[in-house]
Amino acid sequence: MKRQEQKEYRKQEILYAALDLFVKKGYAATKITDIAEKVSMSVGLLFHYFESKEKLYEELVKMGLQGTAYPGNQRCEHAIDFFEQFAEQLFLFMKEQLYVAKMFVLMADAQRSEGTPETVKEIAMKVNTIEQFVPIVEWGQKEGTIKEGDALALSNAFWCSIQGIAEQYAAHPEMGLPKAEWVVDIVRVK
Repeated sequence: MKRQEQKEYRKQEILYAALDLFVKKGYAATKITDIAEKVSMSVGLLFHYFESKEKLYEELVKMGLQGTAYPGNQRCEHAIDFFEQFAEQLFLFMKEQLYVAKMFVLMADAQRSEGTPETVKEIAMKVNTIEQFVPIVEWGQKEGTIKEGDALALSNAFWCSIQGIAEQYAAHPEMGLPKAEWVVDIVRVK
């Protein structure tokens, strides 16, 4: 492995360790020494990768924000297909890489916690998945595949379910994930 590849590998290792600790302990309770210890590195060396705990947290929140750009990439014939494919893909990603579920926990905590640095909170608050899905709900309502009702409230119900499932799975992956169709039934016309 080349030096640059090793450096990138170590950076990713630090990010995943920090993610795990921030999810378990919260940002405020996690010390930089906890992160360094988890990756078997000195605090001084860790600072060569990230200048502070806040910058490390910010990097993770930026990663989480990038992950929310997903919906625009899907192309479906019907709105309900969009919800089905999205939920299936998301649950598959969670099964393959637990950090995906942990990112849901991290982002929610970054938005809610009083201990979140303001610069990081501003980034976290840019997540607008509920609003992103409103036009898809409206499209489905027009074509008759999605329930009638307030589109924002329906999108919120779907996303609250996704959030809860992700948080539970992050804490207890042994429980498994529900079938995507069960979650999609929240918005599906019956």
